[in-house]
Amino acid sequence: MAGEVAKQEVTKVKVLKKTNVKPHKPLGKKECQLVTFDLPYLAFYYNQKFLIYKGAENFDETVEKIKDGLALVLVDFYQLAGKLGKDEEGVFRVEYDDDMDGVEVTVAVAEEIEVADLTDEEGTTKFQDLIPCNKILNLEGLHRPLLAVQLTKLKDGLTMGLAFNHAVLDGTSTWHFMTSWSELCCGSTSISVPPFLERTKARNTRVKLNLSQPSDAPEHAKSATNGDVPANVDPPLRERVFKFSELAIDKIKSTVNANSGETPFSTFQSLSAHVWLAVTRARQLKPEDYTVYTVFADCRKRVDPPMPESYFGNLIQAIFTVTAAGLLLASPIEFAGGMIQQAIVKHDAKAIDERNKEWESNPKIFQYKDAGVNCVAVGSSPRFKVYDVDFGWGKPESVRSGSNNRFDGMVYLYQGKNGGRSIDVEISLEANAMERLEKDKEFLMETA
Repeated sequence: MAGEVAKQEVTKVKVLKKTNVKPHKPLGKKECQLVTFDLPYLAFYYNQKFLIYKGAENFDETVEKIKDGLALVLVDFYQLAGKLGKDEEGVFRVEYDDDMDGVEVTVAVAEEIEVADLTDEEGTTKFQDLIPCNKILNLEGLHRPLLAVQLTKLKDGLTMGLAFNHAVLDGTSTWHFMTSWSELCCGSTSISVPPFLERTKARNTRVKLNLSQPSDAPEHAKSATNGDVPANVDPPLRERVFKFSELAIDKIKSTVNANSGETPFSTFQSLSAHVWLAVTRARQLKPEDYTVYTVFADCRKRVDPPMPESYFGNLIQAIFTVTAAGLLLASPIEFAGGMIQQAIVKHDAKAIDERNKEWESNPKIFQYKDAGVNCVAVGSSPRFKVYDVDFGWGKPESVRSGSNNRFDGMVYLYQGKNGGRSIDVEISLEANAMERLEKDKEFLMETA
């Protein structure tokens, strides 16, 4: 590990040093082809996660412990220590060899900032100096680390900001890596579930893309709808976390299922219907305006043959359902739940295969915000055990996503800190619509 002092003052955050962490032992040269599930994300930004911890009294010792654990976990998850590359036919792949720099780790201090300053439910701007790779395209993994970590000492704790190259892994793989890393930091001699690294078992079609430099990506990032994207500046967004207790989640689920058909609505489908209706109300759309609900669905158990939960890579696809805003709002909530449920049920192995073949015949590198008109798009999952990521001094106080890959209607779902069935709903929305959503008693589950 080599590093140098940067001593860079950024607002209240001072960068002390940057080092690189490699796998604990030599692994030789390894290559892994990116497959159809990975490639569409090349023009997304790095996927940022942000964990806020109290305690960890001796910061310097803690940093070394975290880095030692990282070196150990990278033996299994070595792809994150590599770079993007291409083979002789122009097919993207992850390349690793022992001479590469590995994972970039930044150590910083922000002693004026307290944990409480970061754990309120509003905004992401205050995180930007605490998370690496802001507005960096995944395509830049050709010459950047595929994982960057920033550890920042606070007045009463520390933060861990992470940036993962989204062309290399999805949310399930991200949190598999994080829990494995924390296991090793807590004294385990090996990780409990090694990653399944054979991506071509899920899809073995070789797709050549004519993307060579990061500057090419926006040119190829065509709209997923009709291409008529206005060139004006995006409206200002606000980000807010809405916390739903077990009681609130149970009430939402009970309401949506009061008149359900043969197949009851799941917690996810019920909460999705609740959010879709509320955001549509807040946007004050015309009755004839279309609204799209998009789910980034895990396909590990949907593909044929099914892949293990430990499959490392991207194995997600966007599922879309669309209706007119007037019809959605005039109908009982089970109408929204039924549309979402039907879209998810229909997305079986045959539908996944057809989607892949269609994309492979005419590859398009989408932008992160091409999820549809008047969209509500759900990423992450309350199934991810984000509050179990304990490196030895306690569970996180808060887990958030960074400012990358956000657009009007982007939603992240996380398990609530109290566990059980509680869920945190992190929403990015145009500022005026957010103001209306914050006053929506039906959405907030408040009595009038």
